[in-house]
Amino acid sequence: MDLDPDDVFRDDEEDPENDFYQERASSKELVVYLVDASPKMFTSACPGEDQKDETYFHVAVSCIAQSLKTQIINRSYDEITICFFNTREKKNLQDLNGVYVFNVAEREYLDRPTARFIKEFDCIEESYSKQIGSQYGILSGSRDNSLYNALWVAQALLRKGSAKTADKRILLFTNEDDPFGSIKGVTKIDMTRTTLQRAKDAQDLGISIELLPLSSPSEDFDVSLFYAELLGLEGDELAQFMPLAGERHLPFHFRFEDMNNQLRKRMFKKRKVRRITFVIANGLSIELNTYALIRPTIPGTITWLDSVTNLPLKTERSFICADTGALVHEPAKRFQSYKNEDIKFSVEELSEIKRVSSGHLRLLGFKPIDYLRDYHNLRPSTFVFPSDEGFPFHLRTISFAVAFFGSSTHPQLVALVAQDEIVNSGGQVEPPGMHMIYLPYSDDIRHIEELHTDTNAMAPRATDDQISKATALMRRVDLKEFSVCQFSNPDTVFSIVIGMLPAALQRHYAVIQALALEEDEMPEIKDETTPDEEGMARPGVVKALEEFKLSVYGENYDEENDFTGNGKTSEASRKRKAIAENAVKESANYDWTDLADNGKLKDLTVAELKYYLTAHKLPVAGKKEALVSRILNHMGK
Repeated sequence: MDLDPDDVFRDDEEDPENDFYQERASSKELVVYLVDASPKMFTSACPGEDQKDETYFHVAVSCIAQSLKTQIINRSYDEITICFFNTREKKNLQDLNGVYVFNVAEREYLDRPTARFIKEFDCIEESYSKQIGSQYGILSGSRDNSLYNALWVAQALLRKGSAKTADKRILLFTNEDDPFGSIKGVTKIDMTRTTLQRAKDAQDLGISIELLPLSSPSEDFDVSLFYAELLGLEGDELAQFMPLAGERHLPFHFRFEDMNNQLRKRMFKKRKVRRITFVIANGLSIELNTYALIRPTIPGTITWLDSVTNLPLKTERSFICADTGALVHEPAKRFQSYKNEDIKFSVEELSEIKRVSSGHLRLLGFKPIDYLRDYHNLRPSTFVFPSDEGFPFHLRTISFAVAFFGSSTHPQLVALVAQDEIVNSGGQVEPPGMHMIYLPYSDDIRHIEELHTDTNAMAPRATDDQISKATALMRRVDLKEFSVCQFSNPDTVFSIVIGMLPAALQRHYAVIQALALEEDEMPEIKDETTPDEEGMARPGVVKALEEFKLSVYGENYDEENDFTGNGKTSEASRKRKAIAENAVKESANYDWTDLADNGKLKDLTVAELKYYLTAHKLPVAGKKEALVSRILNHMGK
């Protein structure tokens, strides 16, 4: 039975032909968090009398826990595992010393994060020393190499899946910049060589290794001692990584936030959506990677669950013959009547008939760049770059390319606008490549209609003075060098640092997190799109605002908006004033303090509760429980 035959609950984003759906499904990632658990990681990260005594291990575990809580909502199809090395106990499929893979029952070692997994990992510090324990794994006189073992275990865990269908990464947390520092002579050379070879083998299999160093307040993390060679850093890459690893001379809470941000950026880096072929002419084509720079953030899709087991349901559809009641095993066919004859089509034939595009990006020609208008952009653009990074890719910026692109059933014209690379002292700011802008068809453009077509009607028109005052006000409140990346809430956050969700969605996910992890309190949600009261209170802004109101409403304007632009009292304003006066009068008939103290507010009707709210200029929207709560909060009870 089809649970939703009329697609009542289906959003556009759930359509398999929708680009956003394809982007989410095609960028799966497998991640191993590799955490050093040597005694050095349990030393204080913030010595000092005025700061909490937190350890490096706490920093790493807290950052991972926060990342998992975000990942389970925004990238729940990714698979992760957490692996500790330099441990007393061992737990891994290879039975190697000094490596412990953390997991919970009924979950594979490498699998999607679950609420139980996150909840138990949140408490790992409380039971770590008793259940797992810490020890130095690479010591002089010992042949045990825990870092080598950890890389081996991580590589084995990441054998799952193909490098073509999933990105595979190892994220390494440590505060030890020279893991073989206590070893001398041939033993050190041999251990270093085998560890570097193990890392190279993993990288040859398409596994990237990334380091998140934890520096001490008194000593920088020196990447060049060992990890530069393991990561393959040299030249400019090493020079850029060194300041990143060394900037840790900060109070603990700043360094914790810095590590959190670094992990966020690593986890939510730009990932390619899919590859497309750019067909130019005469058999010449280029393979392009596509990237979604900015996409809307949306709630998760609906999952139907069994009412008894609470497990996801699998839907099946069967066709039954209306005449015989027999189950139809052959694929259904469609037909089209033509000249008194029914011509039958199979599903595959109809699909092929509807296919008007191969999915390739086909070059049609070029147009001057000034032909492209802002309103031609139908939806967020896609960034494209050659899959072969060594391929020279240049396009003159005085023109844009027009190309034909789209899915099999929704082809469209696109504009390819070139972008130059921008580099500053901190590294690359903007990559070279092209933005693929989706162009409208003629019927996608709606012409502006005049609101007042009757020229004899007395329609209000702005005067030159009102226009100039409005212009001055807009210049005062204009945001200089505005970017959506500066704010957390515009609902265009797909690949920007996560945590930057619309406030309503943040509340939505905070409730889900609190229920799943059985948390008593929800995190405070900050909406960065609320008005900047401090900025609006600047003298220049206040003056421009007052001059604008004076030019539009005149000198008799009051804050209750009782007058229209021509100085006459509006009918709506009179009605609002009458309602407010009546509410004040009716509210006086109730002993609100007594009702609140005795819990009798809930016995009143919604209309009666609104008397109090209106009389005290409080919002009146919401259900009865919300109105009662609002009254109690206002009364301080």
